[in-house]
Amino acid sequence: MHIVIMGCGRVGSALAQTLEQQGHTVAVIDQDPTAFRRLGSSFGGRRVTGVGFDQDTLREAGIEEAGAFAAVSSGDNSNIIAARVAREMFGVENVAARIYDPRRAEVYQRLGIPTVATVRWTADQMLRRLLPSGSEPLWRDPTGGVQLAEVHAADAWVGHKISKLQDETGVRVAFLTRLGEAILPTSQTVLQEGDLVHVMMRTDEVEKVEAAFAQGPEMEGGH
Repeated sequence: MHIVIMGCGRVGSALAQTLEQQGHTVAVIDQDPTAFRRLGSSFGGRRVTGVGFDQDTLREAGIEEAGAFAAVSSGDNSNIIAARVAREMFGVENVAARIYDPRRAEVYQRLGIPTVATVRWTADQMLRRLLPSGSEPLWRDPTGGVQLAEVHAADAWVGHKISKLQDETGVRVAFLTRLGEAILPTSQTVLQEGDLVHVMMRTDEVEKVEAAFAQGPEMEGGH
């Protein structure tokens, strides 16, 4: 696939190198020609100097045959304008924009432009480690009705099956992070100490779910 990236900072250059190593053709757009140094001498893709939402610049980068477009410059407005031009003018199917302002990110998500709010993501991840109680939404569907969140499970859940956790709390466990690795659990998977639990749940049931996770499993007869 041909992929166009706007912004040759740390994220854009790393993305370009990774995608090229995976066999894709890549074009990188940046207003500052010296930014392309980050790509290194081994990068074989196109380097296009210009503004990423300018149609001629995008055409020069091969937007008309692109299957994906990533807007990762340092400006929120530039990123979202470029993402919309790629999606609406050129019909690029897979478009993503990096947004620094998390309030804006949710607005653009509703416009159908997937956004990555980097600063908030990093801050959220740090908060999850510092204040592990409750839940922290990682993703919401555009209507806001369903969300993916990491929910803190009380130690009392350790040793119980994921199926029990799901039955008693009404969530779907999407994945676990165990010793730094993401794993897709089955209903037979048993929760271990230190597991981070990522669940899909209804937004209007967050408090109920958090309470059930904090309380631990209901007592069973004979135990």
